[in-house]
Amino acid sequence: MRAADAPALSSTAQGEGKAGANGRVVLPPHARGMRIGLFGGTFDPPHAAHRAACLLAMRRLGLDRVWWLVTPGNPLKDTDGLTPLAERVAAARALAHHPRIDVTDLEADLGTNYTYATIRYLVQRCPGVHFVWIMGADNLRHFHRWQRWRDIATLVPIAVVDRLGPSLYSAAGITGNALAWARIPEAAARGLPVRRPPAWLYLHGLKSPLSSTALRAARVWRTRK
Repeated sequence: MRAADAPALSSTAQGEGKAGANGRVVLPPHARGMRIGLFGGTFDPPHAAHRAACLLAMRRLGLDRVWWLVTPGNPLKDTDGLTPLAERVAAARALAHHPRIDVTDLEADLGTNYTYATIRYLVQRCPGVHFVWIMGADNLRHFHRWQRWRDIATLVPIAVVDRLGPSLYSAAGITGNALAWARIPEAAARGLPVRRPPAWLYLHGLKSPLSSTALRAARVWRTRK
């Protein structure tokens, strides 16, 4: 989007997801008509593949911004030993270091760990904004375990970024089969943000083997040596 064409950002949407003086959640910059990617996770730790996946999606989908949603904790994972939220947010901001990537802990302000509740809130709060959920192919393999995963697919289009290893075959799993009818060609990626959901596609091109889970396990192993 050229600067001259960019919509005026909402004056109530400046900040990093912190609650304002009246208790209302303040969102990162957004405006009607913008294309915004939503990329959630514990980011413990954040790593270069997170950034690379978002930049790939930004370029291929024509996104104006990407919001990193740093969750208080993943309901499907063991949160024992999870780095404090404030430290993970700070680390994610330091790594992202991009003018169009916003890091927010708004889920803590909303009081939820569930993606469906977060997306529903954002869709209702930001009419006219074209949100896209971005996730790695490893998450697609387990997407059917997420709370109200079918409803998530009806709220926003989904972009799945490929990963090395078995996750490359994730499209053949439960979610991929259940939503096969809603999959669109990768060549149509530019139009995904404005499609009516359910709609999803696979983005190829990222070949990083990095994993927060593996990095976290290595960190634990080093501290126990």
